[in-house]
Amino acid sequence: MVSNDTIIALSTPPGIGAIAVIRISGSEAISITEGIFQPIHKKKLADQHSHTIHLGYILDQQRIVDKVLLSLFKGPNSYTGEDVIEISCHGSRYIQQEILALFIRSGCRLAQAGEFTLRAFLNGKMDLSQAEAVADLISSENEASHTLAMQQMRGGISNEIKKLRAELTDFASLIELELDFSGEDVDFADTGRLKALVLKIKNLLKNLVDSFALGNAVKHGIPVAIIGEPNVGKSTLLNALLNEERAIVSDIPGTTRDAIEDEISIKGVGFRFIDTAGIRETQDHVEGIGIKKTFEKVEKADLVLYLSEYQNDIDSSLNEHKRLSNNYPGKKIIHVLTKFDLAGSTTNSLPPKENSIRISAKTADGIRELKEMLYTLVIEGELGADRTLLTNSRHYEALQHALTSINAVETGVSEEISGDLLAVDIRQALYHMGEITGEITTDDLLGNIFANFCIGK
Repeated sequence: MVSNDTIIALSTPPGIGAIAVIRISGSEAISITEGIFQPIHKKKLADQHSHTIHLGYILDQQRIVDKVLLSLFKGPNSYTGEDVIEISCHGSRYIQQEILALFIRSGCRLAQAGEFTLRAFLNGKMDLSQAEAVADLISSENEASHTLAMQQMRGGISNEIKKLRAELTDFASLIELELDFSGEDVDFADTGRLKALVLKIKNLLKNLVDSFALGNAVKHGIPVAIIGEPNVGKSTLLNALLNEERAIVSDIPGTTRDAIEDEISIKGVGFRFIDTAGIRETQDHVEGIGIKKTFEKVEKADLVLYLSEYQNDIDSSLNEHKRLSNNYPGKKIIHVLTKFDLAGSTTNSLPPKENSIRISAKTADGIRELKEMLYTLVIEGELGADRTLLTNSRHYEALQHALTSINAVETGVSEEISGDLLAVDIRQALYHMGEITGEITTDDLLGNIFANFCIGK
């Protein structure tokens, strides 16, 4: 993927639209464009200032292909750090293909996935975690995932890692210096300060690692399993939450035999609701498979809505809710009492209970309050401007390794092991922290990361 030639790609989605944007980057971007683009002002592009827009024509010899706006960005003050041209043409597929073909015949080649952002990383315009945030920003589908991606693009995680890595590097240098003067019994590193630094790094890494569960859920949509016995209103609740007839509703028990999923946004956060098969004893093989899948979805869900009918045996449903809580410790389970519209005079018979709510999916009573409860249980207070959440599985793995190495350093300092052994663990911690920001990279790593980008970014 790494080369110095001039690349070109369509940066807007393929198809017909009002306009399309074609991006060119490389050392010959301006010279190649001058052979194809005829500006209205008749002046050479190479003589124009960076960050300027020019009206003109794309010409195939004497034939006018399109009238376009051309944006000029001269390196290093561009997205990639190279000379960049962006052409806004009309959105005809024919025009797009003609312009691409013209540039390729003139010396450009088609860019690979993520190659523009790869060049931005290689040219020092952003670190690796910021480059990965570009892909997250493009794929963000709600306010929360957008906020997290923007935070990472601004250097949310990399700034913290870089500061700690710099401090740890200084200590590693002092320990290495001690090894050089080991025969002279000279101490350069302050052990007390090293202990304090290791504790600081350990706490930060642990907080980041622990935040991954929430950050990853916010990025991909928080999974919420809707469970309960047959005919308690699970599919009706899903339809009420989505405000559409997504699931089949029937009085016949066992209608839902497979999980049905759909996502909505609550206060800018994606929640992925999963309607499951009703839990009961059954001889039906297919329904039995569906019930098995129900418990698999519970295992993977961050939140569980356990539904029971308001009119049924309250003590029995409370006991089942308690049993579920014991079987899945640490998992947030909300007890949802359904069909509240049929409760009649028994409206106030149930004592208030934490993480329980009464609803009528049929009349929509309690649906807004249920959404508020979902948001509060998982998100409220967690997406502040100063809170960094880990959302990238590669970062999670690297930080776990770094945390293991830091724990080894902490143990080594406490046990006063030799400096050479301590230096090994410090170097390992530095290595894994450097993987986050890209100070440590391999061609395979870069290939895997940028291959997941869209073409033209």
